Amino acid sequence: MATGAQVRTLTRNPDAAGLPQQVDVMRGDLTLPDTLDACLDGIDTVFLVWVAPPATIAAVLERIAKHARRIVFLSAPLKTAHPLFQQPNPFREVTAQMERLIESSGLQWTFLRPGMFAANALRWWAPQIRAGNVVRWPYVSVPTAPIDERDIAAVAVRALCEEGHARAEYVLTGPQSLSQAEQVLTIGQVIGRSLRIEEISPEEARRELLAIMPASVINMLLDAWAAGIGQPAFVTSTVAEITRAPARTFLDWTTDHAAAFRG
Repeated sequence: MATGAQVRTLTRNPDAAGLPQQVDVMRGDLTLPDTLDACLDGIDTVFLVWVAPPATIAAVLERIAKHARRIVFLSAPLKTAHPLFQQPNPFREVTAQMERLIESSGLQWTFLRPGMFAANALRWWAPQIRAGNVVRWPYVSVPTAPIDERDIAAVAVRALCEEGHARAEYVLTGPQSLSQAEQVLTIGQVIGRSLRIEEISPEEARRELLAIMPASVINMLLDAWAAGIGQPAFVTSTVAEITRAPARTFLDWTTDHAAAFRG
């Protein structure tokens, strides 16, 4: 969707941003709210991805509300009834706090609530697949509906550039319920290799996955997958409804990222 909108991005290190030339890249830091005013000057709409400790959330939102009219927040499926999304964890509490502050800020708001990202496969499975044909993983029978990050971006663009999305809470998923084993096998199909899945226990996962993610994230995922045993993934049609284009499948995503698994 080409909108012609002018885009400015906030980053701690503009020299390393690697963004297209037409993007206005400015230095700022979410942990230092005083650095945000220059970046927010003249901005009408903000897309917020929170990647900082929670201490400065209120101050950052106060700064945003002084300049912008609308905020689109990359949130999480906090209100989705599926047990995969209902396990308590610190990230969930921080996200809920941010939503409450945004709702009381006076800004027009939209919350995007994506489920599992297809791009997780790059961190979770790609190193093992590049190294051999065995993937060691817990809860391989549990299904998710991985969403292509480009579909999240497409919905975000609509919410940022169109009217009619105020107070909307969009739960975003891929179009299919696929077990984690089926996702790994899809990768093997795309790269032309016969992959073998070796299921490991939660205890083994806590030890082995520390190489790729913090213990808090491992525990969050293990709790979520344990809660999802025996249930199909939660699947929505929101991407297609908002973008008026079909959501990309995990096969589509894998085909476009095959090189990352071949090494």
